[in-house]
Amino acid sequence: MQDKKSYVISAINTIKIEIDGLKSLLDFFGENYIKAVDLILNCKGRVIVSGMGKSGHIANKIAATFASTGTPSFFIHPSEASHGDLGMITQDDVVILLSNSGETKELKDIIYFCKRFEIPTIGIIRRAKSELAKMSTIPLILPEIPEANHINAPTTSTTMMLALGDALAVSLIDAHGFNSEKFGIFHPGGKLGSHFLKVENLMRVGEQIPLVKATQKMSEVLREMTSKHLGCTGVVDDEEKLLGIITDGDLRRHIDQKFLDHTAIEIMTKNPITTSADTLAVEAIAVMNKKSITSLLVLDEEKKAIGILHLHDCLRSGVV
Repeated sequence: MQDKKSYVISAINTIKIEIDGLKSLLDFFGENYIKAVDLILNCKGRVIVSGMGKSGHIANKIAATFASTGTPSFFIHPSEASHGDLGMITQDDVVILLSNSGETKELKDIIYFCKRFEIPTIGIIRRAKSELAKMSTIPLILPEIPEANHINAPTTSTTMMLALGDALAVSLIDAHGFNSEKFGIFHPGGKLGSHFLKVENLMRVGEQIPLVKATQKMSEVLREMTSKHLGCTGVVDDEEKLLGIITDGDLRRHIDQKFLDHTAIEIMTKNPITTSADTLAVEAIAVMNKKSITSLLVLDEEKKAIGILHLHDCLRSGVV
């Protein structure tokens, strides 16, 4: 019976070899890498990525990473390419081909098609003396670090390909000036998308904003606060500019026998904490949590209230 400690030993050895593969890439980024980035940056069409088997899975991931970070891209399966999908490749495109050996027969139709129509190709390969290396416009030859197993199954090689794909994507992100706002546009769903929602996406507007004039009596202020169900109201002057805010706490602090005879400006808290429409919702939540409040009035450049953000609206949208 095999010693179960050997499982851990083989796992550690696997990681060590793959780390060696990644470390070897630190000295990899030379002139051809720079040319590859420039080629993709100047691409008028899309970046098509392809590979067979394990390399194909990595190629699919690279295409997905490119597409989500501002570089239009998609994956083509080599076998499907040979049966009509070559028509998806145009002369405005750049093609990236992944192959451990550089002799993958399923890629040959794509290689010859690109040669025939002068479509530039980037080859990511392990073997420098291979057909793909010779035929690529820009060959990116990976360092020859052994696979992390004795049967030569793709392990280290695919890890290095994946890392190289990430490196290309990040170089392109920096070159494009691609930022978190643009990234959020491509990720509207789920938890990731919620982190890029702005206050303007969640705030209540128009008649939903609780507002009173500075001279209005507290009886009218109470009606406004009750009808809007937010536990507060903004106080504005005759030009609709914000002067202050009245919250449930302000009501309790000022309650007396003549309470209803007071005007809004006498009860309000001056200089309330506010936000802007283009603030990230997560940042607005951080402010509310820090100040122990549940609402923020949203002001424009003229200090006029254009919305109100409530904590519950953020929570319902998955922003926490």
